[in-house]
Amino acid sequence: MVGRLPSCNSLARFCQKLNRVKTLEADMMETSFNRCLSAVDLTLLGVGGMVGSGLYVLTGTVAKEIAGPAVIVSFAFAGFASLLAAFCYAEFGASVPKTGSAYMFTYVSVGELWAFLIGWNVILEYTIGGAAVARAWSAYLDSIFSYRIHNFTVTHIGSWDVPLLAHNPDLVAVGILLIATAFISCGAKVSSWLNHIFSAISIGVILFILIFGFILADPKNYSAKEGGFAPYGFSGIMSGTATCFFAFVGFDVIAASSEEARNPQKAVPVATAVSLGLATLAYILVSTVLTLMVPWHSLNPDSALADAFYRRGYSWAGFIVAIGSICGMNTVILSNLFSLPRITYAMSEDGLFFQIFSRVNPVTQVPVIGIVVFGILMSILALVFDLEALVQFLSIGTLLAYTFVAASIIVLRYQADRMSSPKTFAPGPQRVQAQDSGELKEYESFSDKLQLVEREKLAKEQREPGQLKSTFEPYLRFLSDFAPGEIVTVTVVAMMVCSVSLCSILVFGTSHLQLSEWAYVLFVVVFGAGFILSLFLIWIHEQHPKSKTFQVPLVPFIPGLSILLNTFLMLKLNLMTWVRFSIWLVIGLVIYFGYGIWHSKENLKEPKPRDVTARYVVLPSGSLVETVQAVQPEAQDPMGMAEMAGEEAKTR
Repeated sequence: MVGRLPSCNSLARFCQKLNRVKTLEADMMETSFNRCLSAVDLTLLGVGGMVGSGLYVLTGTVAKEIAGPAVIVSFAFAGFASLLAAFCYAEFGASVPKTGSAYMFTYVSVGELWAFLIGWNVILEYTIGGAAVARAWSAYLDSIFSYRIHNFTVTHIGSWDVPLLAHNPDLVAVGILLIATAFISCGAKVSSWLNHIFSAISIGVILFILIFGFILADPKNYSAKEGGFAPYGFSGIMSGTATCFFAFVGFDVIAASSEEARNPQKAVPVATAVSLGLATLAYILVSTVLTLMVPWHSLNPDSALADAFYRRGYSWAGFIVAIGSICGMNTVILSNLFSLPRITYAMSEDGLFFQIFSRVNPVTQVPVIGIVVFGILMSILALVFDLEALVQFLSIGTLLAYTFVAASIIVLRYQADRMSSPKTFAPGPQRVQAQDSGELKEYESFSDKLQLVEREKLAKEQREPGQLKSTFEPYLRFLSDFAPGEIVTVTVVAMMVCSVSLCSILVFGTSHLQLSEWAYVLFVVVFGAGFILSLFLIWIHEQHPKSKTFQVPLVPFIPGLSILLNTFLMLKLNLMTWVRFSIWLVIGLVIYFGYGIWHSKENLKEPKPRDVTARYVVLPSGSLVETVQAVQPEAQDPMGMAEMAGEEAKTR
């Protein structure tokens, strides 16, 4: 008689595939790209990516339709929340100097499926960002020529009235994107020099706006007669903050370019901090000038700054502003087209995206195919979609990427180091020889023996990352039974659940959920306490020792606060944004399960699964003997018929 235990669960193996992490190479400085960018280059790329259409278009749009003059506060909040995310990006960019940005950071810490979804959202972020900026660029150019381009398009090509689509096609936006695509294809150095030129002009125009704008400022525009400083209240300020994230997307280009930096360990953190600080200051000051020059309710969202100077009677100043805005938006277009192909390159290099995007041109050392394909895709979006719809769609992908990068920082800080190479001891006369058992057999001196004993004592006292701190072990001894890092990983998930629940109550508790006052307070207290408790449970575990590269201070508190703010801002976006985002996620999941999971390089590294089966054979003596045998995967012999037939033959 032969019995057979069930084989390993294929569903468990499938889930393991979804959560496998990327194995990093020993030498992360090795690359097929050209490491030619300095800290100044990266800083100007970051400034160019942030100070463009957001400054010249988004300030007017948010001020008129969402927050009023309190757009100043919205930009300050968005800058602060972006700073928390920037800390996390800077740590990863310095310690993992590989292209891919948030996608790469999630892949080495959280898992493959989540990394793909973040990469897919970053593709959305840059594609829509480039299209939105191109439409803003076209609107400002049109304002210089008194809207003759728009009138010509409507008269000779036509217009339509379809929701989410623009009223007329934008051929100028298509043209600028195709020209930018051609320049980006020439290599990183050409892109960097173009960005330097446009950034210098843009910074000069911003200084002109601030000096001349404050001269024309009128405090009466903040009076109650004009609607006051915050006509839409605190809700409007926070909704404006969620939309203003579009302005700070650009610092991501620094992390995406870390594989082309000469010294990423130092250049990435410095460039991130400096560029984000300059951009936040510029947004706050320019939005202050704009809302003081003219009443907020009379702004022209398409070309707010230039139109403000025109209306104050300084048409020549409006012309200068329009020229500066075009240069500033050129830097954003270059930034988006520079970063996007590098994200798709990283994904295709890992096998999760189509392999054609991993080809690097041997002459220019850039992924030309990815640049051309996504340059054309941006052009199509800019041709037909409305600017406001594009901006709303963009913010949600950015916030989700920020959230996962912050969570990845916490997970990696409390897990075994996957980014460092094995430690080796240099040979020399001080070397201690020992047998495999670990017993000391010979020493060259008595001091060697003392040093080895001290090292062993220190090793016993030093705890691994992810283990409970010795201070809390007497009180929370039951937590010591878990593997290092296991409690932290589970607690990060619990913290994110509490964050979503708390923010949902804060945003929808009294409106959509219609909670009574006592229920509202109760839920806020419960989920708030759960969030704080999660941070505490993470904090009482050991972290990695400090490294030479930049690290986020006050972990897990800063990444935790970043997660909370990003979640709150995501829930402030409107319903249609979530609907469109869900459709985009479904398309991404189809690509991953149809292509990525099967072509993943991590999948190729895994050994072929072997089922372990147990059989009980009845011997003539009447005793049972258990035999264990490893067989080939079930796909080759799905029912195990060959082995069963063999066993039956043996028993006979």
